[in-house]
Amino acid sequence: MSRLERGFTLIELMIVVAIIGIISAIAYPSYMESVRKSNRADAKAALNDVSHRLQRCFTAYSDYTHASCAVGQTLDDGRSVSSGEGMYTVTGNLTATTFALTAAPVAGTTQAGDSKCGSFTLTQAGVKGASGSLGTDCW
Repeated sequence: MSRLERGFTLIELMIVVAIIGIISAIAYPSYMESVRKSNRADAKAALNDVSHRLQRCFTAYSDYTHASCAVGQTLDDGRSVSSGEGMYTVTGNLTATTFALTAAPVAGTTQAGDSKCGSFTLTQAGVKGASGSLGTDCW
């Protein structure tokens, strides 16, 4: 080779590829945790929305399961309500004077693997919880 022919050797290229691989292996889990954390807002928003609609029904009819309350009837019939982004489904246990709502992750979404928070819960008394290892810290 003459002095004018310069370039990268195969070893130098392999070192660069290895460095990129190591950085990617470190960054990807952190990125996925950030995505899960931001998607948790979907569950909280859905629970608060359903809770507010149920509270309006209770204010008007003194009954969470009144026939005029569409969301109350949906949950009382055993059906679920989807969250805004579709990451969670909201189900509930309703009586005339109480409710307990649960937002569970939809299978096949990034939230299905969320072991830190899992499912979120909210009651008519405003008690908040989560089934994962962080519990109420998720709120």
